Amino acid sequence: MIPYGKQSIDQADIDAVLNVLQSDWLTQGSKVPAFEDAVASYCKAEHGVAVNSATSALHIACLALDVGSNDIVWTSPISFVASANCALYCGAKIDFVDIDLNTGNMSVFELEKKLLLAEQNNCLPKVVIPVHLAGQSCDMQAIHQLATKYDFKIIEDASHAIGAKYLDKPVGNCEFSDICVFSFHPVKIITSAEGGMAVTNDDNLAKHLKRLRSHGITSDKSEMTDASHGPWYYQQIELGFNYRMTDLHAALGLSQLTKVDEFVKQRHHLAKIYDTHLDLNLVRPLQKIYTCYSAYHLYIIQLNNSDTTRHKNAVTQLRAAGIIGHVHYIPIHLQPYYQALGFKVGDFPNAEKYYQGAITLPLHPSLKEQEVHFVLNTLQQILN
Repeated sequence: MIPYGKQSIDQADIDAVLNVLQSDWLTQGSKVPAFEDAVASYCKAEHGVAVNSATSALHIACLALDVGSNDIVWTSPISFVASANCALYCGAKIDFVDIDLNTGNMSVFELEKKLLLAEQNNCLPKVVIPVHLAGQSCDMQAIHQLATKYDFKIIEDASHAIGAKYLDKPVGNCEFSDICVFSFHPVKIITSAEGGMAVTNDDNLAKHLKRLRSHGITSDKSEMTDASHGPWYYQQIELGFNYRMTDLHAALGLSQLTKVDEFVKQRHHLAKIYDTHLDLNLVRPLQKIYTCYSAYHLYIIQLNNSDTTRHKNAVTQLRAAGIIGHVHYIPIHLQPYYQALGFKVGDFPNAEKYYQGAITLPLHPSLKEQEVHFVLNTLQQILN
């Protein structure tokens, strides 16, 4: 079977993990801060805070921005459920902004329209979470301009997008956001086996994120409510979580980070083959906007004139041929849990139309060119 995504592990990665296994520190040693510094430096951000998953990073990012029970958070309906769940974990209300059908990303037009109405109804969001689908950045400058006008905070869900660029700068530099979150799951651009990171340019947010990932505990005397009892002393000053990353995971992440540009370059090379040979009468790839350099976490196509049966048959027949075609994503608002919250079919028509025709084709650095052509030929036969 040809998977839609797959990690690329070499001997250097294995050696990095073995070195930690043979060291004195398996959990909270030197590798975690080294990985945090390396990612922050790569993204040209001030701080990195490593955690055990991007979901954890999204959760504590919301908490660090004081999201609570009286607040509203908006995100994209085309994402993994974690992009919305993180707000519910904080007791906040969640809502969605429909997508741009050309990119799959949050539509700036729909966002502005929804903000105008929310201002009239006195229900503006506290935080907006744009999702960089497939590794292509949202139009962050435009979203930031709206944030300034309507006074909301921004968390970039860049789970797909380490190695991507926006306006010729690395995604994660936080020029147009308060916090940016990455995922290092095995199918992502680089992996730490499991893990995530929040990056920010705000010193206080970074301190808060680090407390929240470790039970709300501090050893910083300046944050304590009374005098320290000695060098062993710590205080829990808020309710936090055990969201820490281990040195084992960080060592793998550090090794992988040295190859991120190489991985993205190879993804672009393979994506160009898809672009060149796709029959555009049958499908259309999501269009890249000129301000972006995608990390190409996913290669997503849209079936032209698709319906539910044609869509299902195409994915089923790809799998029968040994190709893991997939769909990223089922609109979050159509999940049973979210429908129980009051969302329904028709709420976000672009997202629903996108879902009816979206297919993710295999794309990862170890994918061979002949495998790409096999996917293309098989897809052509299925759709014809």
